[in-house]
Amino acid sequence: MSKKYTRIIILILVDAAIVAFSSIMPLALRFGIFTMEIAYLEPAISCLPADMAITVLVMALFKLYNRVWAYAGMDELISVLKASLVMEALYVTYRMLMGVAMPRSFYIFNWVFLFLLLAASRISIRLVRQVWRKYAKGDGSSRHKIMIVGAGSAASLLIRELRNSSNSAKIVCLVDDNPAKRGKYIHGIPIVGDRQDIAFAVKKYDVDEIIIAIPSAPPKVAGEIITICNETPAKLKILPSISASLTSSLSQSVREVNYEDLLGRDAVVINNREMEDFVQDKVVMVTGGGGTIGSELCRQIAANRPKKLIVLDIYENGAYELQMELLRNHPDIDVKVLIGSVRDYGRMETIFQNEKPDVIYHAAAHKHVPLMEHSPNEAVKNNCKGTLNLAKLADKYHVKRFVLISTDKAVRPTNVMGATKRLCEMIVQAYNTMSETEFVAVRFGNVLGSNGSVIPLFLKQIESGGPVTLTHREITRFFMTVSEAVSLVLQAGLLAKGGEIFVLDMGQPVKIYDLAVNLIRLKGYVPDEDIKIEIVGLRPGEKLYEELLMAEEGLESTPNDLIYIGKPIDMDHKGFLRQLEHLITVAETNGKKIKKEIGKVCDTYQPQI
Repeated sequence: MSKKYTRIIILILVDAAIVAFSSIMPLALRFGIFTMEIAYLEPAISCLPADMAITVLVMALFKLYNRVWAYAGMDELISVLKASLVMEALYVTYRMLMGVAMPRSFYIFNWVFLFLLLAASRISIRLVRQVWRKYAKGDGSSRHKIMIVGAGSAASLLIRELRNSSNSAKIVCLVDDNPAKRGKYIHGIPIVGDRQDIAFAVKKYDVDEIIIAIPSAPPKVAGEIITICNETPAKLKILPSISASLTSSLSQSVREVNYEDLLGRDAVVINNREMEDFVQDKVVMVTGGGGTIGSELCRQIAANRPKKLIVLDIYENGAYELQMELLRNHPDIDVKVLIGSVRDYGRMETIFQNEKPDVIYHAAAHKHVPLMEHSPNEAVKNNCKGTLNLAKLADKYHVKRFVLISTDKAVRPTNVMGATKRLCEMIVQAYNTMSETEFVAVRFGNVLGSNGSVIPLFLKQIESGGPVTLTHREITRFFMTVSEAVSLVLQAGLLAKGGEIFVLDMGQPVKIYDLAVNLIRLKGYVPDEDIKIEIVGLRPGEKLYEELLMAEEGLESTPNDLIYIGKPIDMDHKGFLRQLEHLITVAETNGKKIKKEIGKVCDTYQPQI
């Protein structure tokens, strides 16, 4: 017999005993234990089988044999109260119909005993379990000690779940920024201070783990608390905002803090309805569609039901995986994956002739700074020539909108990659003045977790035991999530009038050294003890600080508070395009003086000596 049915049988037997006790005790109280009236005792005993049957049926009707009584609370007590009232009403009814006479006090005491004992028999399961957990494992000094940050409803429910779970953790204290809560208790656990007291409380209570249980906290606040917690040796976990609705088990929702939690600001959001209206009945093409940004663009565009989605990439493996994903998740969308290089004008023209794209998101590019320093001609061929090819064809085939994916490294570039991306922005601005197509660029910083970015590199170094290598202790970078980057790109497509460079307000730049320290701590290690941090020097073309906007461009606000527009810089567009064609010709000869030629066309390029 399974444990479930064994438990139900035991509860039925207990209920039968309670019915018997509740039928005899009212008579004992009324007449005395040894002087009970036989005229009342005999019918009380003869009615026991019927009383027991009624009790079991009513308890089953109220589903009181299927509750998890280890988590019993007020709802369960109310259910027992309702069930006991129904039982007593049935007892009185059938006794009256059968002409069984009982003292009036019998029914009152019978119901009182019935309710109290039925409730006590259930609640005692929870009480016994709590007592066992508290005392059967010793004084708790060797148990895993937890501090909870936040003393609201989420923390209260989390405490109850953790106490009722089978783990050996002990919650020792809470902290909360509300000064009115200091010195008070939640479920017997003291609130010992605010976020500034976290380090002191960890030491005082010998805390092993901190759980941030403020699911409604803005990302900036969560980021600040994470930074404080990372200064302690305690392991850190977080209750994410998805659990704010409290529709699922909070203890199961608690997870490790990840690098996206370190971003510390609100995400960029776009109006999905506007996006759906924009792409509906349009053929949308994404170049570099198999990459980090390109694939996320394809996902979000597909979700808004375009007439057709063209995924273009030179790398077939990434494109194939994305194709399978899109066909699985959006079987009703017309998705076409094409392999080709944006350098190949003939191949691109064939695609434009056959597919007739209405909107283009151009994400195909060489992006790795150190690699492009050693292969500058390839950067010009892929980034500049590829963008120029697409701009020419977009104009020729009357594409409605062309959105270039750019980078913060295009601002006063010190490396070849940044300089070529700045030239791409200039191509977009030049063609916008000569074409009916609306050409725009979108400029943002580093994407968290993208292929080849610093965080996956750090994580691999940590997993292999270190060291974590930094190019400079003071180096900083702007960061954003993949979804934010794509939100900005799509927003540009919605807001574009032509010629703009869209820039995201990404808050304060992140110090890479601090990021490395936090990642090491998030993995449970001590920086420079368990995992060494080595400073290896700046790489060729690398900046200490990245910028998002050239001062002379200025800023203009948009309907989205986190998105701004840089006004185009005046330039001789025809002269620029002649110089660009010459630069591409030089690159195709694989000349050694290509960096000098780049500087002639991109006058903001400041190569490092």
